[in-house]
Amino acid sequence: MTDWTSGYVAEIDYPHEFTKELAPSSLAFCAAAKGQHHGLGGQRLVYCELGCGQGFSTNLLAAANPHIEFHAMDFNPAQISGASDLAQEAGLENTHFYERSFEDFGETAGLPQQFDVIALHGVYSWVSAENRQHILDFITARLRPGGMVYVSYNALPGWAAATPMRRILADHGAQGTGPLQDRITAAMDYARQLEESGAGYFNANPALSKRLEKMQSQSRNYLAHEFFNKDWTPFHFGDVADDMSKAKLNHIAPADLLDHIPGFGLTDAQQALLQAEQDPIRREALRDILINEQFRADIFIKGARPQTTRGAVGGWLTTSFALSRRYTGAPVKLTSRTGETVIDPQICAPVLELLAAGQATVREMLEKGVFGETDWGGITRLLTLLAGSGYITPCLPLEGLAERAASCLAFNTAVCKRAEDSGNLGFLASPVTGSGIMLDRFEQLFLLARGEGLETPGEWADLAWQILAPQGQRLEQDGRVLETPEENLAVLRARAHAFAARKLAILESLGVTLDAVQEKSAMPSLPDAKPASRSVA
Repeated sequence: MTDWTSGYVAEIDYPHEFTKELAPSSLAFCAAAKGQHHGLGGQRLVYCELGCGQGFSTNLLAAANPHIEFHAMDFNPAQISGASDLAQEAGLENTHFYERSFEDFGETAGLPQQFDVIALHGVYSWVSAENRQHILDFITARLRPGGMVYVSYNALPGWAAATPMRRILADHGAQGTGPLQDRITAAMDYARQLEESGAGYFNANPALSKRLEKMQSQSRNYLAHEFFNKDWTPFHFGDVADDMSKAKLNHIAPADLLDHIPGFGLTDAQQALLQAEQDPIRREALRDILINEQFRADIFIKGARPQTTRGAVGGWLTTSFALSRRYTGAPVKLTSRTGETVIDPQICAPVLELLAAGQATVREMLEKGVFGETDWGGITRLLTLLAGSGYITPCLPLEGLAERAASCLAFNTAVCKRAEDSGNLGFLASPVTGSGIMLDRFEQLFLLARGEGLETPGEWADLAWQILAPQGQRLEQDGRVLETPEENLAVLRARAHAFAARKLAILESLGVTLDAVQEKSAMPSLPDAKPASRSVA
């Protein structure tokens, strides 16, 4: 009997992740910021995700971009079934999920002949060379001229020292019996024993101790899919670029905006070395050496067409930004691999204060004088830094906002209703940005309560406890599980007040609210909690 998993972990579910770099708005901004033409402003776009896992990113993006048709495949039938269920709950009509292998996906009946975007996140390093070739064949055949590819992968040299440790873990896990979660724990214990024995490999690579320590606290689901597959290959950037060139693709930009800043996180001496390298592919590879890169996400295009200088400036001027993180006036600190960078508050404060009042285009920012005497290069650098660090986010055009808002409301309602049972889905969709924003389970329950007409944070917390208590859920504080209803309610109320003060305004500005929710479900009353009443649908 053929192993349909091809050595990929299927025993443990892949996490329900959302990757913001997959958003069409993010891909378009990256291309525009690099002065490249792109076709992602159209109204009849077709998007494909290869190896979609649980399909959560695809579903969220479909909700936030109802003008785009999304097609996504994965080999795991349980994951495709779950993705289809969420799409149905959210009323999404622009998602299409397929249970297929990389080898046979291209033969799927009714699949579009060409795509504007083909994305694969957390796939390329974790499949066999044969499947990578199937992926490249699919891209070659199905990506339209001008189309874009997003690909992420484990990178060298950052993984070089840890590659033998990954093999130790995978081999030990494969030898054991019982549930994979237990075998993962046993494999990490074995690696720790090797380290404590004074094994020369660990002595020569002291950074592995920190890596092992970090792994102890990480989700077993994540560890299973990161380290315990049969195939696991870190790549030099130049090798991935060479693979993509065979499909007629040109590298245009890293997907991480902070990586667009050539000197960000580098010393003066390192910047000088980087500036001396003229070849763009070798320059990217050199930067990986300088920062010891261990994970990359890159954007390639089929047929690069640089804009004119005037066109590139015009693209920036019409780009609209919104605040995506509460600005308190405190220093804006950016963390890189080499330390912390603080942006001069006199430069960034006027921008963030303006956006705190509502989104604005770069032209409007210039007209209001928020950049002071900063030159054009400094302006684009500042906006790239603020967007890359999550303080601001590019927005979609106002045209189509009403349709996007309705679609996001339905999706976000479905996600928040699921928060009544679990905290697996940690993002909601924004019709303003066409992307997602992180909210934990408690915050989703607070939004759900607010959407049901409860007005005060105290009432939101009461309803959250009304949902959590019958399930035996308890909160933790200072490493201690809170047992009494009074303790749990006190923490929930504190969190609800903090949510109202620190995050709600941002969510409202990004269109992430459930004010129109009408469906209500009955929950039991807890006299000692004195919860707000909840009516029956």
